[in-house]
Amino acid sequence: MWDSTLRGDLGGILGSLRSSLAVSTYQSGRIVLIRNQGDVVNTHLRSMRGPMGMAYRKGTLAVGTHNQVKIYRNLASAAANIEPAGSHDACLVPMRAIYTGDLRIHDVAWAGGELWAVATRFSHLVTFDAERSFVPRWKPPFVTALTAEDRCHLNGLCVVDDEVRYVTALGISDTAGGWREDKARGGVIMDVTTSEIVASGLSMPHSPRWHDGQLWFCESGEGSLARVDPATGEVTTIASLPGFTRGLSMVGPLAFVGLSQVRESSTFGGLPLTSRLDRRQSGLAVVHIETGEVLASLAFDDQIQEIFEVTVLPGMSYPELAEDDSPLVDNSFYL
Repeated sequence: MWDSTLRGDLGGILGSLRSSLAVSTYQSGRIVLIRNQGDVVNTHLRSMRGPMGMAYRKGTLAVGTHNQVKIYRNLASAAANIEPAGSHDACLVPMRAIYTGDLRIHDVAWAGGELWAVATRFSHLVTFDAERSFVPRWKPPFVTALTAEDRCHLNGLCVVDDEVRYVTALGISDTAGGWREDKARGGVIMDVTTSEIVASGLSMPHSPRWHDGQLWFCESGEGSLARVDPATGEVTTIASLPGFTRGLSMVGPLAFVGLSQVRESSTFGGLPLTSRLDRRQSGLAVVHIETGEVLASLAFDDQIQEIFEVTVLPGMSYPELAEDDSPLVDNSFYL
């Protein structure tokens, strides 16, 4: 068993949006569906090996896992077969899996009719075809080789007008794990179309997102949600939160931000966040992007210590995500 602590009207927020949330936690091997059930926020766990990046578009959810990218499709016919009758309004059923090997896939995103992913282990943006494990498409100019050395910890991916546009990395490095040398302040945001750095000196940036004509991101090492002007590199902190911020989905004036506890370790020690807070939370926060106010939060217990992605599932108030061995998979067909 595990527990969670709710503050604020998260259920009301999800109800007003007619949406739910999918939250990935690779450490726990789970996708957590956060759903509004009347006046109760329901958390529903589904097992998966090392889920990280997720991307939703037009009824299709892509999930990057330990060695696959899994593609799910919302099938109304499957939802209708879940007991009790009428309880679910959506069911995400696995349609296919792309076996990639362990790329340490971080963000995934749909752009230009393709699924893109950050292959962090190889310091590249990649796509997929039927012949290869992955197709290298872009790398930072300071990375000189396609090799499994996680040279700069390329991690975040942002799409603008259906085009891959911005990425985040934890350092400028061309050596194996070299980003670790200045993890507290070595982070950058880059423009993929020009290969230029648009912001630097960041503390472990993740989850860049284009919303309302502006570029937002999680400055994870600060535990903050921030906005950056790509023309000047000026960073504005919107909210300082009680955890390692990573995972970001935005709707209207609301930002759904993932929070992780992080450990005092070689990876996370020495960050501004760990100096600011002795104890950090895992879960999520709903932030009003105009005021920085935290409108609601959900904190998980120690069984879930980290979050990678938070994805809004629009039009799905109470979805199911069918696991591979579910009878729903055996008896669902998409034509």
